[in-house]
Amino acid sequence: MAAEPAVERPPVAVDASRRGVADLAAPGVSADAPPAPAPVSPDAPMAVAASSPATLALAAAPRTPQPAPRRGAGAPLRIGVSARILHPDSAQALGFRDKTLQYLEASVAHWIMAHGAIVFMVPTLESRSSVQRAAVSLRDYVDALDGLVLQGGADVSPTTYGEQPLRPEWGGDRTRDLYEIELIWAFVFQQKPVLGICRGMQLLNVAFNGSLVQDIPTELPQALPHVDATQYEQLHHDIALEPGSRLASLYAAGPQRRVNSIHHQCVKRLGNGLVVEARCPHDGVIEAVRWTGSSFVMGVQWHPEFHSDSAARLEPGPTPLLDSGPIVIDFLEQCRARATRAGTVAVARASR
Repeated sequence: MAAEPAVERPPVAVDASRRGVADLAAPGVSADAPPAPAPVSPDAPMAVAASSPATLALAAAPRTPQPAPRRGAGAPLRIGVSARILHPDSAQALGFRDKTLQYLEASVAHWIMAHGAIVFMVPTLESRSSVQRAAVSLRDYVDALDGLVLQGGADVSPTTYGEQPLRPEWGGDRTRDLYEIELIWAFVFQQKPVLGICRGMQLLNVAFNGSLVQDIPTELPQALPHVDATQYEQLHHDIALEPGSRLASLYAAGPQRRVNSIHHQCVKRLGNGLVVEARCPHDGVIEAVRWTGSSFVMGVQWHPEFHSDSAARLEPGPTPLLDSGPIVIDFLEQCRARATRAGTVAVARASR
């Protein structure tokens, strides 16, 4: 896909040691604007730029923070979903000449909505856009939303974790990488939950200074097939939940479970502060990760939204596909808990 211009960046640097995110800079992602002399608060809106190969810079939009509107305790959660991007060379085949499409796949929205939350796609803010950061910033989105889901989709660009593509077709989508890393930090610094799916899990790993295997068959020839263009989501394999992990706590002990597999990249170097939650027992490929920091950040390598919310759904054979319900319910419970804490703090401040 053709790359688009990187997102614009106001020139205010952030002290990454705040809220337990020290040393989480992603190689190949940095700001090309001169740094400002003073850090901003952890809940400031963040931006990612793309010039130096060494650090991740976070920028704050120059505006006065506004408190998010209060909602009733029973109001539906508002979940942001990062956009998939169809760049102009691909969008033209659909009749959109020189246009970029941003979209979400219906299954992920319906999976979240089935549990009572409202879903909003979060579009990118680009340098060629008529929407400027002074008018709308990421802070506006983060203030309005309770959590973030990172969709699957195009490869993560190796340049985002400091490597070059081993083959041209593995170049990935650097534009989307920068946009989603910016979203990740904006939500993490406000301690709002983040859930990554497939590519989303891989990008979480990269955002926390990890790296990826660019192509499993090339770099891990002994591994199982993890993608098949013909079978697509019908390609399944077993997973082993790590004993004592959060993911294991969501499921009763029982027979080994299976998940779909639609990826040719996987985690190589684990990101800072991340722990493994699940693996493929046949080849050791990491299938789920979680951040041990101050907020909920979880990633799964499969597409739970393509599973049924019932473990009774079976593929041919005796092993059920992993019930997708507990994963989304746990994520939404974390979103609700964070929103409740924020509401309690807001009420306490208002009563002073």
